[in-house]
Amino acid sequence: MEIYSSPVSAMKNGKSLDEIHKSATFHPSIWGDFFLKYDSDNTKITDAEQEELAKHKEMVREMLSQTPHDSTRKLELIDEIQRLGVGYHFEKEIEESLKYIHDSYMQQNSKDSDDLRTVALRFRLLRQQGYNVPCGNYAASLQNDVEGLLNLYEAAHLLTHDEGILDNAIEFCWSRLHASLHKLADVSLSKRVSEALEMPNRWSLTRLGARKLISAYQENESRNETLLNFAKLDFNQMQKMHQRELSEATRWWKKLGVANKMPHARDRIAELYLWVLGVFFEPCYAKARTILLKCISMASIADDTYEYATIDELRILTDAIQRWDANEDLEDSPPYIQMLYRSLIKTYTEIEDEMEKSGESYRVQYAKQEMKKLLQSYFDEVKWLYNDNYIPTLEEYLKVSVVSGGYMMLSTTSLVARLLDDLVGDEYEEKPSSIHCYMRQYGMSEDDARAQIKQRMKNAWKDMNQECLEPTPASMPILMRVINLARAAQLIYSNGDCYTDPNKAKEWVKMLLIEVVP
Repeated sequence: MEIYSSPVSAMKNGKSLDEIHKSATFHPSIWGDFFLKYDSDNTKITDAEQEELAKHKEMVREMLSQTPHDSTRKLELIDEIQRLGVGYHFEKEIEESLKYIHDSYMQQNSKDSDDLRTVALRFRLLRQQGYNVPCGNYAASLQNDVEGLLNLYEAAHLLTHDEGILDNAIEFCWSRLHASLHKLADVSLSKRVSEALEMPNRWSLTRLGARKLISAYQENESRNETLLNFAKLDFNQMQKMHQRELSEATRWWKKLGVANKMPHARDRIAELYLWVLGVFFEPCYAKARTILLKCISMASIADDTYEYATIDELRILTDAIQRWDANEDLEDSPPYIQMLYRSLIKTYTEIEDEMEKSGESYRVQYAKQEMKKLLQSYFDEVKWLYNDNYIPTLEEYLKVSVVSGGYMMLSTTSLVARLLDDLVGDEYEEKPSSIHCYMRQYGMSEDDARAQIKQRMKNAWKDMNQECLEPTPASMPILMRVINLARAAQLIYSNGDCYTDPNKAKEWVKMLLIEVVP
């Protein structure tokens, strides 16, 4: 099929699409230069602070090693350590403990003699670790015990396909927990239930979930003070590192001149860094955060440019990107097209130079190829719009738009991101979405189409859960980055488009990057 590309004839509501594109505007940044103040001088961690953290770490390690493997307390302690955001300190110890628990459980032929809370907690921890334990039969265990229901609700979100009992458990537990929420006298439990109903642990960012749980855990009468203090110290010290990184990123962003030279693009470096924190928050991934932040920053500017520019301008840009020639200047293109092209080339050269220090510059070639695919997919979507608002089939749409979701090498994760974006952004965008495709192809109402998309998204999570069970195609740390990318998308689109509207993400930025845990 030949795509009709004349901007003169492409019209909508009496205006050419080029006129509509040129009128695109976004909310300005609400942070501006705020994070520049967090330079190295203002984010130093003293020797005394490091020593205090190390002391508490050893105390928690000792506590973990002395708690019997076959006790419910061991499960609870592992869960608390992981959900308070300090599990990365004890990965070896946790793996050894869960292996013992798994082997012991399987030797008993997966028989459950424990209460619902313990059974569900063990199932979730083992599934999270990659152990393919059976889901069991919870039907006889369903009850009004809120702790048990909460644990089952959280555990059930690690379901795979053909585990209908867990699908039913999610619905049952959600209904019971929601009904009991206003009756709970336990403040800590009430907060945990509320958070779980809003975003189950499997879908939540580890760092944000830890910050919220620290607040709830402080009000738990049975809290472990040593663990709580360690979680606070760790959070606050890591926050200083993240603040320093965002300060450097803000300086880099300002040097690019996005706000002044590319005003059509969203000025969202703090929100982009929040997204990156969802994928890599641990200290050892500092370089990965810097590289990923630069890559998705370029993708964001490109996304907005493909919404803003004319199709003829974009054709020249897309062809140039495929050539990737640093000596090409696109002198006949508008300044903002030239700037995007130069910024892309320069940014990836910077990344290449950084990777050269460790002898891994060859890896950047893969990133370049993915960026080429991404921009080509953006252009393919624009061509649909100029083709008399052509609405593709669902299969045709997903073939292109899963790429434009930004995680092409991780197609299932990209599907989650794309479908979430369609669910919240459909009314604001001119180009086709999966909702339009469903409605046109299957003659559905909008409500039915949205229901189908939500089911596809749930199935994508089941696919990811299945891929994380042993034997796995990659190590768990790598697979968790895939999960974290989906979690980041789940958060950003949980309440509308929290990236486009910065006020919606403001509280998250404050919690993770400004406010110290008292």
